[in-house]
Amino acid sequence: MRRHPGRGEASRPVTPPSQKGAAIGRGIGIGLMYGLWKPRVLGAWRVPSSGPVILAVNHAHNLDGPMLMGTAPRPVHFLIKKEAFIGPLGPFLEGIGQLKVDRTAPDRTAITGALDVLASGGVLGIFPEGTRGQGDFASLRSGLAYFAVRSGAPIVPVAVLGSTERRGRLIRALPPLRSGVDVVFGDAFEAQEGGSGRRTRRALDDATVRIQERLTAHLENAKRLTGR
Repeated sequence: MRRHPGRGEASRPVTPPSQKGAAIGRGIGIGLMYGLWKPRVLGAWRVPSSGPVILAVNHAHNLDGPMLMGTAPRPVHFLIKKEAFIGPLGPFLEGIGQLKVDRTAPDRTAITGALDVLASGGVLGIFPEGTRGQGDFASLRSGLAYFAVRSGAPIVPVAVLGSTERRGRLIRALPPLRSGVDVVFGDAFEAQEGGSGRRTRRALDDATVRIQERLTAHLENAKRLTGR
């Protein structure tokens, strides 16, 4: 167990994300997502079967994260805003290997946890737009580029489509039960052409532009493929 300083705080122990917990979370996700909705999963074979990988997911609905956890071919550790870790949900999310992140300031604990996931050959899930919005990859933050360049992990773009098309009768915030949601995985790619590994501000900015182009192209292709 490692220790590292927080911002203006004394050092405190940091527990690495639980890989076993993420596997349990995947099992729960499979049961919930396939039990309540009708996911159609396309291109899951494009996710490398082993080694570190980053899943970059568009984010239009709160269901997108759980939907991916239940449809991805490997257990996923998501970076999730700290506001979601309230009450009993907090220990549950941590128990299934998810990572709490403070979006208002550089969060060293979250950064270390994410890099630990990739260093151990795991799957890191990121909503690169930062917050829930149109889900069109129009505004990317540089965090995705940093993790990809720092770890050398390939990025797999993922489009979740259909989660916002209709509202359910019983729970208006969710899609109707047994409605269809498409999850489309794209081809893996490197954040930097040629994999230079440079981490200067210019290099990360260039990587972010490259990533945005690839993610946007995948989303447009996924919409054509699914007819959404």
